[in-house]
Amino acid sequence: MAALLQTHHLKAYYGDAQALFGIDFELNAGELVAIIGANGAGKSTFLKCLTGLVKAKAEAITWKGQPIGGMPPGKIVRQGLAMVPEGRRLFASLSVEENLLMGANAQRQGPWSLDRLYRLFPILNEKRHLPGTSLSGGQQQMVAIGRALMSNPEVLLCDELSLGLAPIVIREIYNAMPSITAEGMAVVIVEQDVSVARQVSQRLYCFQEGQVSLQGLSTDLSKEQISHAYFGV
Repeated sequence: MAALLQTHHLKAYYGDAQALFGIDFELNAGELVAIIGANGAGKSTFLKCLTGLVKAKAEAITWKGQPIGGMPPGKIVRQGLAMVPEGRRLFASLSVEENLLMGANAQRQGPWSLDRLYRLFPILNEKRHLPGTSLSGGQQQMVAIGRALMSNPEVLLCDELSLGLAPIVIREIYNAMPSITAEGMAVVIVEQDVSVARQVSQRLYCFQEGQVSLQGLSTDLSKEQISHAYFGV
């Protein structure tokens, strides 16, 4: 069976500076895949390529076998990919509920609605009329996840979900993942915490200096292999 999402020797540039040097990656329906790597390894750039925020050659990214590299971000969301960006990027002038409803602009049919999100994250129901940016960091992350889910994606791309959050909040967010993936949604997480990445994912990619330095089943990769791939020593 063909992969849902693939990259083929994906390269990316910021002006004259090259950030990705030929990334080969694949994601299958229903999978949760983690991407790890040091700061500057190219993880966020990779997700931005997938969502059209950084330009890529059309054939370098395929969605259900069709080229989507360089497609406008709005069109990619309507194809079925949605991102939870690093830093949450909530709209400061909007309430929690208004931020969530922004995700519905993709007008895709699917199981996710405000009612379902409020069951997943009850605290958001309690705070739905407050400004989104007035919430705690963990609650804002829940809003960012919810906004992406409201587009009813087939693939959820999560950039640094746990960054700056307390361990108890990180556990709460990752405990919601089985409910998010229950109907076959695929998830890609960029995660700084290697132990969390291994625990929650089926497969793992390690990036180093814009290249894939290691990949495999999360349960098969040793700490020594990951350390070498992560630090290059």
